[in-house]
Amino acid sequence: MQFWIRSGGIRSSKTFCTSVALVVVTLFSWSAPLAGDRHSTTAIAASVDENGITEFNLRQISQPRWIEIDLSEQRLRAWEGKKLVYSYRISGGKRSTPTPIGRFRINSKYRTHRMRGKGYNIPDVPYTMYFYEGYAIHGAYWHNRFGTPVSHGCVNLPVKQARNVYNWASYGTLVVVHK
Repeated sequence: MQFWIRSGGIRSSKTFCTSVALVVVTLFSWSAPLAGDRHSTTAIAASVDENGITEFNLRQISQPRWIEIDLSEQRLRAWEGKKLVYSYRISGGKRSTPTPIGRFRINSKYRTHRMRGKGYNIPDVPYTMYFYEGYAIHGAYWHNRFGTPVSHGCVNLPVKQARNVYNWASYGTLVVVHK
């Protein structure tokens, strides 16, 4: 009996040591991007107006991948640096339920997800990527009015196009929403 206890303790201490070693290797193997690295982030030109509102120059964004949502054109553009990868018509939020404007990051992704809110309860919403609170970029199988603001604030895409963006983007991808 004591042999089993001792060998179990040895086994668990080996597992613990292996785990600690992996954590240490992971921490020391990370390094900041080099200045010339094509995936590095450079400073974004910003200015503060008299009301204390910060304005960002979209042309100066140097991210490896980022998503632009242009609400005035009802269009989503996916960029790799300055190279346009995708450009799709969207349906943003209606006047009564607008899409939030600003700079966000994709914080969760779901292949399918149930979306509920005041006045809607939609099962199996495809290719959902949340970027701010309950707001997401996702496929919409229930309408075909892309190019017109009809959503409750989310960014609707046709399902096939939503799949392309979903597979292209990752957690942390920058999402810039503007008019």
